[in-house]
Amino acid sequence: MKNRSNKYVISDIHGCLKTFKSLLDTINLRKNDQLFILGDFIDRGPNSKGVIDYIWNLLDLGYQIKCTKGNHDQMMCDARFSLELQRKWLFNGGTTTIDNFNADFIQDIPPKYFRFFEDLPTFLEVDHYILVHAGFKFDMTNPFEEFNSILWERNWYENINYNWLKGRIIIHGHTPIQRKEMELMLREIDSNQYMNIDCGCVHKKVESGLGYLACLILNENRLIFEKNVDF
Repeated sequence: MKNRSNKYVISDIHGCLKTFKSLLDTINLRKNDQLFILGDFIDRGPNSKGVIDYIWNLLDLGYQIKCTKGNHDQMMCDARFSLELQRKWLFNGGTTTIDNFNADFIQDIPPKYFRFFEDLPTFLEVDHYILVHAGFKFDMTNPFEEFNSILWERNWYENINYNWLKGRIIIHGHTPIQRKEMELMLREIDSNQYMNIDCGCVHKKVESGLGYLACLILNENRLIFEKNVDF
């Protein structure tokens, strides 16, 4: 069989290390493949520290991994600078991340983890795809410059500037959707020019149809769903 490389995109791992590892086993990730992760590595799940450490280990072994920043990753970075921002982060799942590091305070988390998040790009362009955590504010001359929207924007589909997109397709996470809805989006991806790949991995107990770590194989236009095994 021809040793063809694949391009995989996932998002919103949220500390679910066992599920992340299980997905990589399912897709049989190889060193000639490319893996893109669209932010929200941390918070809510049981092993946020382990997710980052595992990604670093894969990079050290020579795997091709590129990541973008998510809003939870940014919240953790911002939480160092004021009590208000720290409370916001802790309320949104940061308490589990603090526990994952066996830390009492955010200052106890090693600086290298903050540097990892700070150095991440907010988007990536791969072939005719734009990979981003959340979305874009399309009333901007250059949507790439609106930092908060890239990390936080929801309900932006009706405002898409297709002239600006020029045939490109946006792949994003951030807003959990059910598996059936995601499968429908994939069938309409070429006409809509967007695709949400957040299947609510960390929300396994919240709603039927969530609780999967989704993976889009870019070069095959195919989805793989890994059921959460962390809870």
